[in-house]
Amino acid sequence: MRFLHTSDWHLGRSFHQVGLLDAQAQFVDHLVETVRTESVDAVLVSGDVYDRAMPAPDTVQLLSEAVTRLVAEGATVVLSSGNHDSAIRLGFASELLARTGLHIRSSLDSVGTPVMVGDVAVHALPYLEPSVAAGPLGTTERTHAGVLGAAMARVNADRLTRGGRSVVMGHAFVTGGATSDSERDIAVGGVGAVHPRTFAGHDYVALGHLHGRQRVSDTVRYSGSPIALSFSEHRQTKGSWLVDLDDTGVHVEPVDAPVARPLAVLRGDLETLLTDPAHEPAERAWCQVTLTDAARPPGAMERLRRRFPHTLVLQFDPQGAPVPVRSYAQRAQQQDPLDVCCTFLDHVRGHAASDEERDVVARAVEAVRVERAGHDDEGQLTSARRQEGAA
Repeated sequence: MRFLHTSDWHLGRSFHQVGLLDAQAQFVDHLVETVRTESVDAVLVSGDVYDRAMPAPDTVQLLSEAVTRLVAEGATVVLSSGNHDSAIRLGFASELLARTGLHIRSSLDSVGTPVMVGDVAVHALPYLEPSVAAGPLGTTERTHAGVLGAAMARVNADRLTRGGRSVVMGHAFVTGGATSDSERDIAVGGVGAVHPRTFAGHDYVALGHLHGRQRVSDTVRYSGSPIALSFSEHRQTKGSWLVDLDDTGVHVEPVDAPVARPLAVLRGDLETLLTDPAHEPAERAWCQVTLTDAARPPGAMERLRRRFPHTLVLQFDPQGAPVPVRSYAQRAQQQDPLDVCCTFLDHVRGHAASDEERDVVARAVEAVRVERAGHDDEGQLTSARRQEGAA
């Protein structure tokens, strides 16, 4: 079996208010061409196909064209839902579509039932929200490790019965992965981490959720997003993994995606940035600029855009000036929500929260996160029967 491992398409996403649909369509063209030239048997998309639960019509049209073209090239396509997808909407007519070569896994009922590609069993696990999936999966541990462990028990039972090669698709934060600024938190207080040994015994694990293409182990990998979704990803090479399973083992090589427009992160005083020839490559890139002038130069953005017309973000970090007083929002920006709440309690009461109080706050914050994710069924799992009823 030869397959392409990809994920986190986030169709419909914008980048600092710039739409990415044209760049995403370019990636689809690249994907179809790769399937054709590399004789790919299957395309595995490990979650976050859409960027939001209710995608716009042109976004839905792009996905429709993508899967139609991939199947027309002879590839089996397997999609699993991520925390950005509406499980119900993505899973519409999944049983009917499976007859055409498009297999969508967004229901708890599908856990443990593989998609067969030749003699290889592909177990595509949808995103498992612990508060929703724990009960149906028969576990009392309402963490990502708990529900994924319970799901993998079903997968392993099928593997022992069936025998042969197996691939697992998942959408989670696995310990050892490097994060980016563009990923949405899926847990509070560190309960989102899953150990790689959860997937032990399978030939390959195709992960989604983290946006950098990376290797957790020889057989556990993230494909990352095919397009940069934040400036924190400016050093990443985007693409997918081309994976061969044969009699000699597992062979993996990267396939780089096209870059519609590169990213550049610039820092320095305004005059140097405007005159230094070393910054010439940034003239066609999306730019994030941090000015270090002691005083803010007048008309800074207009002057920057004369040389760097695609500047999207302008920040100031004065050097040699008095340290500015940061707002509460700025101080709290990089903190975990649980730490923000407990720091607030410390501030208004004059002493730190106890372990018991932190536990209460953690459960409250997690409940808010789950409720927010539940709007429009975003990231939620249902049974196939409920999906049919909703459709």
